[in-house]
Order: sequence, then structure tokens, then C-alpha cells
Amino acid sequence: MSFPIYLDWDRLSTLLNQNLGSKSIASIVNTLIVTEQRTFSLIKESRIFLSLAKILKSNPRCAVKAAQVLSEIAKNDEMKKPCIEADLVLTLIPFLESTDQDMLLHAGRAIGRICYDNPKEALSKTKIAEQLVKQLRRAENHERLEIIFEVLQALAENDALKVQLVEAGVQEVLSDILLRLQGNSQAEDTCVVKATSDLIVSLLLGGKNKPTNNPHSPDTIKNITKSHWNRNGNCVRMVQVGVIHQLLDLLEKHVESEDISVQHAALSALRNLAIPVVNKVQMLEEGVAERIQALLRSEMPPVQFKLLGTLRMLADGQADAAEILGQDPMLLNRLVQWCDVSDDTDVCGEANRLLASILRHNRSQEVVKAVQEAQGVKHLVSMTMSEHAAMQNEALNALAIASAIDLGIILLKVLICESQLVQSLHKLLQDDNTGAEVKYNSMSLLCSLLNSGNCISSTLVMQGWMFVSKVFAVSGMYCPCDVEISEQ
Repeated sequence: MSFPIYLDWDRLSTLLNQNLGSKSIASIVNTLIVTEQRTFSLIKESRIFLSLAKILKSNPRCAVKAAQVLSEIAKNDEMKKPCIEADLVLTLIPFLESTDQDMLLHAGRAIGRICYDNPKEALSKTKIAEQLVKQLRRAENHERLEIIFEVLQALAENDALKVQLVEAGVQEVLSDILLRLQGNSQAEDTCVVKATSDLIVSLLLGGKNKPTNNPHSPDTIKNITKSHWNRNGNCVRMVQVGVIHQLLDLLEKHVESEDISVQHAALSALRNLAIPVVNKVQMLEEGVAERIQALLRSEMPPVQFKLLGTLRMLADGQADAAEILGQDPMLLNRLVQWCDVSDDTDVCGEANRLLASILRHNRSQEVVKAVQEAQGVKHLVSMTMSEHAAMQNEALNALAIASAIDLGIILLKVLICESQLVQSLHKLLQDDNTGAEVKYNSMSLLCSLLNSGNCISSTLVMQGWMFVSKVFAVSGMYCPCDVEISEQ
């Protein structure tokens, strides 16, 4: 078998730096492309992968060099699948326990390159998930842990491998690592803790799915549904093994830290853990809502944003959570403060959404009163004019529920006289670009205000109703409270 002659790269660099014509440079580039393609083709056709596997298994003296060769070969995408098919990944994994730093380096690089950005279907047919979890369980050296986490992070991009990792017990190992390192403050330990939290987040998120030409096809819907249930199953398993308390301990330990990476990762993990309803209940019972509020004093916008998102996920559909959050003066005052933040629209928007969520899922007059006293109602009125329809609907629903629960004289004054609510609703209903759902919710809120029977609301709301009735008549839409208002 004859191999192509390798180019002298130093000589090539010298040639390129000379004043060569464009034809000469094009010729050199073509030679490079053809040479590289021919080289990889010959490598694939040879028995080199089987030979390397044999050396790794039976020739300790040459194993380091074999791993180094593999790490170089695996730089090319076309070489990755043949490496997997030759079981080279599983052959390399035991070398992650090596005390030889060169062996550890080359084996780690080879595994990482084979697994990185590679179609994972071939890997999912191996036992790589099970073997890596075993290695993670035994690893104590920081360098070894770093290499294993890097590979696991790549595997967690695939839903099938993600399930295999959870079935292999990766969540218990991650929980143990957090528990073991939570009291340490060394930089290396902090890096491991962050890597652990990041991996938890990856396990709880959906994998990178390939785009499809038909998003409504049965296969696509089936895959999305399977991904959803796998993700929820992973979340439930994580909570069952006690990951929550390790994450909360981490947050409390790093609350004053200038390095926000651990806080950010831990909050991301907690938010995703709170997605399944069964987890919300357990997390509330274990005091998560109260414990993470220690971060309210944080001045870091990324931490503020993640904290608000986590609290909103906990409150979603949970009246108990909404009541706990809605009667906390410190939280409400901080929310109102963040609603006024103009230099960070993400934090401002998320603060408004949490405020709306507390009222939407709440059934207590005390909560409505607390939000009103904290000056939160005016921000919800402003939110009705958001450029995002989802936020408009959240605000309208929150105000409608609040008015239905407790439409006292003070709240009426805030809604009608001080906040220009009716005028805002007029604008929404008059705008042709306003969605049907937003218009319907706007009318429902107007009806709720009018049905109070209070003289404060009569004039403005009746004006609103007369205008809105015309809008609904022209559009042919059903007005949600025509009968009630007509009777009045």
C-alpha cells in the first residue's frame, strides 16, 4: 500500500510568503485538499483502528503513543465514526484512571474529540454512558474530573444518551460531588462545582434536535413528546436523590461571591427542576422559595434574572407558592424596585412577569392588598402596553383576577384614577394590530371593573364599554359581558 507524500509545512509557508501568482497559490491549495482527502480515505481503508485498539489493550509501553495518534486522527470529523465503530472510545475510557499525566491527557483528548460535535446515534449504541458514570464515581483528581465532565457535557446534548446517563445513576454521583465539595473554597473545587451544576442543567434541558422539513409529522411530534417526558423524568429523579439541598447550600455559600458562575448555574438547575408539577410541590415543602430569596440582595443582573425566573417557575400554577411570595414584603419591594430598572430590560421584564404571576395564581385578598401597598399595581398597568402579547395577557389576567378577588375603593382608585388603565385598554382595543386574545382579556377586565358598582368606575368604564361594544360589533367577536352591562 502506498501513502501520499506529506507536504513540508515550513516549506509551504515560505512559498506562500513569496510573490506567487494566484494560479500558483490555487494549485497549492488544490494539492492540499486532494492530499488530505486521499490520506483520510487510506486511513479509513486500512486496519489502523483495529491495530490501535490492540496496542491499547495489550501493549502498555506503546499505549501512550497510540492514544496520542488517536487524539490527532479524531480531529477530523470523518474519522470519528470509525473510531466509535472500532470500540476505541470504550477502550480508552479505563485510561482516565491512569496516573501517567501524558496518558491521561491524550486519552482524554481522544475521547473528547471523538464525542464532541459528533452525531451521537453511534455513541448511544455503546456503553459509554455507563462507563463514564463509573469513572466519574471513582474520580477524585481535579484534572481527571475536568476531562470526564467535558465528555459528559458533550454527551448530554443527545436525548438518548441523556437518558442512559440518568439510568446509569449520574444524578446520584453529581449529588455526592456537590455534597463533598460544598464546604470548600479552593478555585479548583469551585470549577468542579460549576461543571457539576452545568451538567445538571444540560441533563434537564432538551437535547439539540435536528431541524425537520415537517414539524407536524407524527415522527417529529413523537420525538418532541418523548424528549419532554425524558426531561421531566430526569427532573423528578434529580429531586428524589436530594440534589435540591446541595444546590441551595451552594447558593447560600456563594451569595456574596463576585464570581457569579456558580450562582448562575445553580439557579438554572433549580429553575428546570421546578418544571414538573410534582417537583414544584416537593420544592415548596422543602422551603426552596424562602431559601433562594437570600439572593434578593444581589446586585448582579444575571443572578437577578435567573432568580426571578426560578421564582416564577415555582409559582406557575401553584396557589400556595403565590401566597408565600405575595406576602413577603422584602420580595415585593425588591420586585417593584426591579420593575423600575431601565438599564436592564431583561430584569425589568422578568420582575413584571413574576409580579403578574403572583396575582394570576393567587386566591388571597391579603396578597392583592400586599401588592397594592408595595406600589406594584401601576407596573402591571404599564405591562398591559408591552410590545409582547404574552406579557400583555399576563398583566390583563393578573389585574382581572386581582379585581375579582378584592375590588375595594383603594384598588379602584389606583386602577381607574391613578394609572390610566381604561385609557390604556382603549388604545389596545382600537389598535388593529392587537391580537384577539388581548382584546378579549381587555374587555373582561373592563367588565370586572364596571361590575364593582362603584361610582368611581362608572363614568370612565361606561365610556370604555360603549367604545368597546362597537369594536366587538364591527369585528363580529362575542363581547364577554354584554348582557351584564346592558342590564346595568
